[in-house]
Amino acid sequence: MLVLGIESSCDETGAAVVDAQGAVLSDIVQSQVALHARYGGVVPELASRDHLRNVGPVVREALRQAGVSITDIDGVAVTNRPGLVGALLVGVQAAKGIAWAAGKPLVGVDHLVGHVLAVFVRRGPEADPLPEFPFVCLLASGGHTAIYRVDAPRPSAIVELGATRDDAAGEAFDKVAKLLGLGYPGGPIIDRLAVSGDASRVALSAPMAHGDSLEMSFSGIKTQVAQRVGRDGVPATESAVAAVCASFQSAVTTLLASKVVKAALRERVRDVVLGGGVAANRELRRRVAAHGAVHGLRTFFPPLASCTDNAAMIAYAGAVRLGQGEVDGWDLVATSETVLDRKTRKGRGRR
Repeated sequence: MLVLGIESSCDETGAAVVDAQGAVLSDIVQSQVALHARYGGVVPELASRDHLRNVGPVVREALRQAGVSITDIDGVAVTNRPGLVGALLVGVQAAKGIAWAAGKPLVGVDHLVGHVLAVFVRRGPEADPLPEFPFVCLLASGGHTAIYRVDAPRPSAIVELGATRDDAAGEAFDKVAKLLGLGYPGGPIIDRLAVSGDASRVALSAPMAHGDSLEMSFSGIKTQVAQRVGRDGVPATESAVAAVCASFQSAVTTLLASKVVKAALRERVRDVVLGGGVAANRELRRRVAAHGAVHGLRTFFPPLASCTDNAAMIAYAGAVRLGQGEVDGWDLVATSETVLDRKTRKGRGRR
């Protein structure tokens, strides 16, 4: 089975061809980072227009690099939720047109499910070890941060164990980078600068770091940085900026690693998986691997190309749905709501 996947949930236009075993034949991503960088974040209207310009060429290039034509494809998978509705709509309408014209089945994919299953996507000739069901997955990105128990590769078998009450972890990285004048996107910049920074020079604490709850909060640590900048100004030297980056990243990654390992031990599963853009963070990977090893857990990290938004994970998740006999109709809609049940209530206060 070969599946064409299309991704347009936010600021990357992606198309990929993947087989039922997760082997990637092609994976094309047209990034909009340069388009949105001047604004310090994604502008939805500009994102939608750029998707509209690029979805056709990106799909054609994915087919060309895979060495196949649309007649060789067995199904079309597209991200239809959650995300920016205008951006999603471009991908959904393109997928409908392709599937209808070629007489191929159409399946919608939840973007979060794509990230959860991204670890199964194979990008090279070597067959990397794969996690076994059930496993615990930390999904951390610019728009979502949650811990899930995953019993099978379908939404009904993915259960939220805890999530952020406010900002997503990736959103906090971007906001802190903006406060420090580092540009957008902030995650890779902070990750790079933190390597040379002395975290002990700056005292920052991650909220909800203690206790048994698997819920998280990242607005508080962002506010700590904002208050520091408001009081003292933006750090004047590179070493001072690096120290703030190191302290911030250390607090956030320590919290995330602690929570996901705690979840695995509580659920009595041995496999821990990372997903989402923040899963590319080197310190987070190191902390999760080290903390998991202490408790005898196996840890699995997707390749960097599978962490950020991409169509390969969407194609694979679509292949899973098609393999289970699931097909969507021409009434498939784009929506900002995930299909996964949410248990964590937003906002402060006792639960």
